[in-house]
Amino acid sequence: MPDDKKYWIGFNLVKGIGSVRFQQILSYFGDLSVAWEAPSEVFREAGLPERTIANLIRVRQEMDLDQYYSSLLDQKINVLTLLDEDYPKLLREIDQPPPVLYLRGELSPADEFAVAMVGTRKVSAYGQQVARDASLFLAGHGLTIVSGLARGIDALAHQHALQAGGRTIAVLGSGVDVIYPPEHRKLADAIIENGAVISDYPLGTQPEGINFPPRNRIISGLSLATIVVEAGERSGALITAEFAVEQGREVFAVPGNVLSPVSRGTNLLIQKGAYAMISPQDVLDVLDLSQVDEYKSARQILPADTTEAMILKTMGFEPIHVDEICAEAGLPVDKVSAALTMMELKGMVQHVGGMRYAAIRDLFRK
Repeated sequence: MPDDKKYWIGFNLVKGIGSVRFQQILSYFGDLSVAWEAPSEVFREAGLPERTIANLIRVRQEMDLDQYYSSLLDQKINVLTLLDEDYPKLLREIDQPPPVLYLRGELSPADEFAVAMVGTRKVSAYGQQVARDASLFLAGHGLTIVSGLARGIDALAHQHALQAGGRTIAVLGSGVDVIYPPEHRKLADAIIENGAVISDYPLGTQPEGINFPPRNRIISGLSLATIVVEAGERSGALITAEFAVEQGREVFAVPGNVLSPVSRGTNLLIQKGAYAMISPQDVLDVLDLSQVDEYKSARQILPADTTEAMILKTMGFEPIHVDEICAEAGLPVDKVSAALTMMELKGMVQHVGGMRYAAIRDLFRK
């Protein structure tokens, strides 16, 4: 493993260190290996609370990071950090993305074309039919289906995505070694073979209620859009929809009987401005994804003209601002911006935020 990955894992094991604290530590120390060895007083200077510092010292004393990482490999669990190139692109774009992800199965570039499907555990016959039809249709059209492995809509979304021969991702509110609910272990195994089961919680984390809203934030963050099939007025699916809105992603809701408790949440979402999903084709139309396979194929194309070639020549694997690309390539900003949009679609470059782009290493391995 990269020398510093074990330190990302180490800090992830400390209760009280999430995305904000991770950034705080990185900003203060500049290097997690340095931070891992720092004395308590330095963490106080960095602004960490006493309880978090105590948790950190305890984990540091008890944990052999090399041995722990080896145990992850033995269990076929991969770890992705924000520094890894294969960290999910859509998730990286949200505010405060999870710094560490634990993964069983495999993520794929194809998962950039993903939609979340969530809803109530107490699904009606109507909801079952809609979830089935939508999952089969969208997975059959090349979209990855993201959900939370819960009873009801979540399980249906995963099952029918697999039935369609598509990919699906399950995001857990527990460690990836703690499948919840337990009756979905076989489903989780099938997902691992055709997608991934992921979590930002360390191994052994139990599925406590407090874990699920952050889990829902990852579900929406991995997805171009969130589809709520059925949901009550206080459903966790509505929390996922709220996160999607905050992340600048689209929200679809299935209209239902105004007298049905499990349709109150979805009808309310539509009233607030969510797209009414009358047909799963609506999702493809709104997202302009009617030709997903063509988009995926476009990722493999090499520079199409001298503009793309000149832009690539100015870029490295570290992010560079559009203005710097324009200056070094001697090209106007409108031409560079248009070319970068197409190059990102092809998988040649990635947008890392703040109008900064980086070349993708895999392009140079061909």
